[in-house]
Amino acid sequence: MFCIFCKNKDSEVIETRVAEDGSVIRRRRQCPKCQKRFTTYERIEELPILVIKRDGSRERFDREKLRKGVILPCEKTMVTSEQIERLLDAVETDLKEKDTTEIESKEIGNLVAKKLKKLDKIAYIRFAAVFKRFVDLEDFEAELKKLA
Repeated sequence: MFCIFCKNKDSEVIETRVAEDGSVIRRRRQCPKCQKRFTTYERIEELPILVIKRDGSRERFDREKLRKGVILPCEKTMVTSEQIERLLDAVETDLKEKDTTEIESKEIGNLVAKKLKKLDKIAYIRFAAVFKRFVDLEDFEAELKKLA
């Protein structure tokens, strides 16, 4: 690792610590030439999750976009922001554990729906109405019968 101050091509590691959740290593370094110290971080390079949309196009998984899609059906329910964050964490963990980095949007929707169903039935129905594209009252009734 080169020195960020004098650009010397060598630096010595004087301290190593595991930081955050264990996926980051923090190294304190010193340049033998100018004697200045600096810190570097090593992180695991994760492959991005690609979402295959209904039209066949692909886009990077966006947790914020998913958060917005979950917050809306949870409005005016007893679901807390902490519960939403735990749901998002669980969905993201499930996606990262899959054998592939390309996942269909309907699979993500099914994961969210399954977790919302356990959390709050009203939030689940609201989410399902958009995700499953309910077009009339019969669609709602059929889904409500499944819940009962």
